[in-house]
Amino acid sequence: MSDLTEQHCAPCEGGVKPFDKAEAEKHLKELDEGWEIVDGGKTIRKTFKFKGFNKTMGFMNAVAWIANAEGHHPDVKLGFNFCELNWQTHAIDGLSINDFICAAKVDALFK
Repeated sequence: MSDLTEQHCAPCEGGVKPFDKAEAEKHLKELDEGWEIVDGGKTIRKTFKFKGFNKTMGFMNAVAWIANAEGHHPDVKLGFNFCELNWQTHAIDGLSINDFICAAKVDALFK
């Protein structure tokens, strides 16, 4: 498989099975540290910390750009100096490759 950052999300309208635990854990290993599988295996989550509101919002704007470009959007918790991203493919109520592609692209913002 190629690097996740080189891939693009495919539209998901349901009708496919979400990743099982083994598949999700395999792809989790392709991401940077800090990502975890939560919500009974349906979501990946990571909290990013920043020095102040401007840096937090700059990051969130970059995440929004990635999400719009890929057509796959996270659930977000945002505060003065943190941003928590939760990726899930809602159409299948679980994880798909799209979640890991977007997470990898977000990780690439820090490289």
